[in-house]
Amino acid sequence: MRRTARTPRTSRKKRSSLANRAIAASAALILGGGGLVAVNVYASAGEGPSGSPPTTRAQNTGRQMSTIDCPDAGNELPDVPEQARPEVDRELAAMDTQITDAYRQFADRKEQISRDPGLAENAVLGPLRNKRTASLDRIGIAIGRAGERPAGIEGLAGCSLRADDSASGNPGGDAGDGGNSSNGGDGGSGDGGQDDGQGQDQGQNQGQGDDQGQGDNQGQGDNQGQGDDQGQGDDQGNGQDPGQGQGGQGGNGPEPSDFVDIQSVQPNVQRPRQRRGASRGTFTTDCGRNENGKFNPDNVIVAPGVSNGAHHMHDYIGNQANDAFASDDDLANGATTCRNQGDRSTYYWPVLRLQNGQDEADVNADGGGKDQNVGEIQTPSQVTLKFVGSPVSRVTAMPRFLRIITGDAKAFTNGDANANASWSCTGFEDRQLKDKYPICPEGSQVVRTFAFQNCWDGQNTDSANHRTHVAFAQPNGRCPNGFRAVPQLVQRIVYDVPPGPGFAVDSFPEQLHKPITDHGDFINVFDQRLMKKMVRCINDGRRCR
Repeated sequence: MRRTARTPRTSRKKRSSLANRAIAASAALILGGGGLVAVNVYASAGEGPSGSPPTTRAQNTGRQMSTIDCPDAGNELPDVPEQARPEVDRELAAMDTQITDAYRQFADRKEQISRDPGLAENAVLGPLRNKRTASLDRIGIAIGRAGERPAGIEGLAGCSLRADDSASGNPGGDAGDGGNSSNGGDGGSGDGGQDDGQGQDQGQNQGQGDDQGQGDNQGQGDNQGQGDDQGQGDDQGNGQDPGQGQGGQGGNGPEPSDFVDIQSVQPNVQRPRQRRGASRGTFTTDCGRNENGKFNPDNVIVAPGVSNGAHHMHDYIGNQANDAFASDDDLANGATTCRNQGDRSTYYWPVLRLQNGQDEADVNADGGGKDQNVGEIQTPSQVTLKFVGSPVSRVTAMPRFLRIITGDAKAFTNGDANANASWSCTGFEDRQLKDKYPICPEGSQVVRTFAFQNCWDGQNTDSANHRTHVAFAQPNGRCPNGFRAVPQLVQRIVYDVPPGPGFAVDSFPEQLHKPITDHGDFINVFDQRLMKKMVRCINDGRRCR
């Protein structure tokens, strides 16, 4: 199978085109060093929070700014020729680092910027724009060597400051249409079951990765915490509840309003009806809970060859050879924590930390404290990896080295078009949250669930934006045209953490540890024999391990 065939990153449905962004950037430049005023003119052209109307976005002026919002160049680029991909990937990773560095500058000068808005342009946004312009130029040159240079790419250089509006409205969080709640969640049994029915009804319309940076309802990140005082970080060592106005242990979230009592959420799980011809079986693989503590801040899918490409720490189970530099051969020959040695797949996700004022071993390391991810990393109490079938058809084998990313690590600023977070509590898994952390009652544990894309284009094991080669099934359970059903990975991760606020998922620092940024990564390294067994079990309606 081809890993590297390129597919377009954009579609005609995308709300903010390169041209629109170029116009917006020009408007900001006309205003010169007008600080937050210029920033908000740019935001109203499509980069403001949540796709809010201009009147809402204009309210950013005069309010406390909480983070940096940049166009996600990786989603905006057109087709990337294969020979250009290594250089493009490196530059995209460099742009992530540029944002991280700029956020650090912003956080260090936050109070000064609130008193002198012009400082934002001079000290943060201007230098960041210059660096992004240079990176985008190098990306354009790399693509131009192998094909047509994308027009208007320079329009992606400008960034804005934005407020975190979570204190106003939507106190119950956005459960949406159940989000990923039809992902095989236990539906409230709390017994670790996955609902052996299918988890395809994501309700996300994420399959093609279109509109990732736009999405009409970008406001999932809104209504999630004031962000005031996020730069304080004082009294981190006293073990006090970080949810009480502390802005998180690292000073960059989460906020008290990022949490909601799960008992206040109405059941919202919806599952597609299984039809004649459905593949009703399941295949479960046991790969442990990362008891051996394999962590790194790399992401070999998104940023191959780049150390600290994720800027947050990942838990790894399964393949033990996974780091930024791992090749397919490395993965094929790597050791595995999976009980069945025929599964050398790699499963990884951002760690969950308890923000109790205690430092972790990575407090001075990349992906940890250097990227404002602080607190004690929590080992899951349970991890379940289950592959399920289609509610309408048989499934076919996944190709070896198929890469799937579900969710969006930048959903707070990108919007929710590719968000796939699903938070709940044991005993309440018929209620799923995507933009809030759950406050679980005594005796209940926090649950993160990921239902991965379950349709494959039949040709490619990866794509330019790492999304368009796979898709979610449509609401009726059928795959989009040109895609075929494959076994769907449903990943359930349980944590025994103290009730109430005080925990957070690792994130890029400017994403403020928002729950909507949760995501998971998977590379299929099943051997052919075991993959055939999985497909037979699922299609025959059996439960196998």
